[in-house]
Amino acid sequence: MAYERFVRKLTKENLWLYVIRVLKDKPMYGYEVKKAIKERFKFSPSTVTVYAVLYKMSREGLIRKIKSDGDTYYTLTEKGIEEFNKAKLFIDSLRNELFKN
Repeated sequence: MAYERFVRKLTKENLWLYVIRVLKDKPMYGYEVKKAIKERFKFSPSTVTVYAVLYKMSREGLIRKIKSDGDTYYTLTEKGIEEFNKAKLFIDSLRNELFKN
């Protein structure tokens, strides 16, 4: 139970990290983001969850919506990259302290 809770917290409850990571490769539309997360990180958030996170991230300025030929693509903003880098530093520091011998 503790491990499953831990995995859920690090994956589905922090989906914004995974969204930013896959958008670093290229702009994508929502379904493409979901598919890239599943392929790369081996977990599959629901479609509704992905779109809810994309909406929230867009409102927070972490990503930007781009309309093209009737489709909505998402791309990273400078703020999104900065927040991702802060999270990376925090996770690296935590991992080093938590698991050092």
